[in-house]
Amino acid sequence: MAVIETKKLTKYYGKDRGIIDVDISVDEGEIYGFIGPNGAGKSTTIRILLSLIYASSGTATIFGKDVVEYGPEIKKEIGYLPSEVFYYDNMRVKELLEYSASFYKKDCSKRIKELSEIMDLDLGKKIDDLSYGNKKKVGIVQGLIHEPKLIILDEPTGGLDPLMQQKFFELVHEENRKGATIFLSSHILSEVQRLCDRVAIIKDGKIIQVEKMSDLANSNYSQFKLTTTTPLPTGYFDIPGISDLETNSTHASFLFKGNINTVTKKLAELDLLSLFVEEPDLEEIFLHYYE
Repeated sequence: MAVIETKKLTKYYGKDRGIIDVDISVDEGEIYGFIGPNGAGKSTTIRILLSLIYASSGTATIFGKDVVEYGPEIKKEIGYLPSEVFYYDNMRVKELLEYSASFYKKDCSKRIKELSEIMDLDLGKKIDDLSYGNKKKVGIVQGLIHEPKLIILDEPTGGLDPLMQQKFFELVHEENRKGATIFLSSHILSEVQRLCDRVAIIKDGKIIQVEKMSDLANSNYSQFKLTTTTPLPTGYFDIPGISDLETNSTHASFLFKGNINTVTKKLAELDLLSLFVEEPDLEEIFLHYYE
């Protein structure tokens, strides 16, 4: 069963574009990445899923139920960490977390203690005295105290130092091992690469690609860099599968997806001074989609 499913989900802010025809299907037990540059529509999609804002058209369901009609019921099983966290400054961390736990009508005291120890969070401090990173830790603990079936993370690691990021990644994997489905929005490629099973790439409000991380990592992309003894003919690399082409008289570099023999046969016609062929890293592949 799809835990999250959207069909042609669209949101306009007046005449301004939010998202257009976004189709997402997140399977139970999956860690699903939702990646794109800032302003691509990631947070808009998440806010619609949480019925914080309403779609202009299209549908969205969580656990098979419409997110608006069954919003209050659904939210009991969701843990949410927004990209920006804001709290009552005069409350202490423990008071805030206990207040949050009261909405779920279950004893979360043991869970609060356990998560706070993992994230190295001082329960006795006032919210107002916390750094941005420590406020983010409060948000992480707050989103997980009720052991939700679905965890939605919007740019979760902002403000966390590398050690805390590592602890956070371990915590996400542990929750996933226990059965939680994870929906992770990020613009940090390494974060998605490290955590996710599948990834949807969004650009200008539209989904442009959905890939398994394993397929992306094993995709038949090659990065070419070459130098010739004479200037390259105009349009010489007008070959299907070539992208990110940069040429400068006797130099060329490009990304190629497909059978490498297609390119090497073409290169055999040139008088080459140097040729480098390597497997691009995932960041270069993602950037290719962005562009």
